[in-house]
Amino acid sequence: MFLPATVQQLFPEALWIRDFVEGALAPGSFLYSVIYGLIIMFFGFFYTAIVFNPQDVSENIRKNGGFIPGIRPGKRTAEYIERVLLRITLPGAIFFALIAILPWVLINQMGINFFFGGTGLLIVVGVALDTLQQIESHLLMRHYEGFMKKGKIRGRSY
Repeated sequence: MFLPATVQQLFPEALWIRDFVEGALAPGSFLYSVIYGLIIMFFGFFYTAIVFNPQDVSENIRKNGGFIPGIRPGKRTAEYIERVLLRITLPGAIFFALIAILPWVLINQMGINFFFGGTGLLIVVGVALDTLQQIESHLLMRHYEGFMKKGKIRGRSY
């Protein structure tokens, strides 16, 4: 998002560049928000493509004797995982883009004073989701241990 401002600084005498950067690409404008959201979605897909390789996951599943019911091992499994990954990444990327754009909409369009930026909101949401996951796993683990202590399992020698 800093590229147009950098180009403006390289050509200070070009008034049309300055007008475009200060008008259409000003933070909070519609075009700025759309481009910002598209960039966030692109990097969401880019990060997923770099970190997660469906072929490797498919090969690891096959090597460990696992399979996905109804899907043949190998290339078909990799295609299935890739399709599921796309279906998971798209709503996630849209969600991240909306969270990042929401403060601009609240401040500029609705006149609401909002003190969190998009990045701050992403961090808050990430921490909240991680905290909920840790609480849930702790409760599940605690319940599981309690179940094992009270229940009598056949074949136990003590």
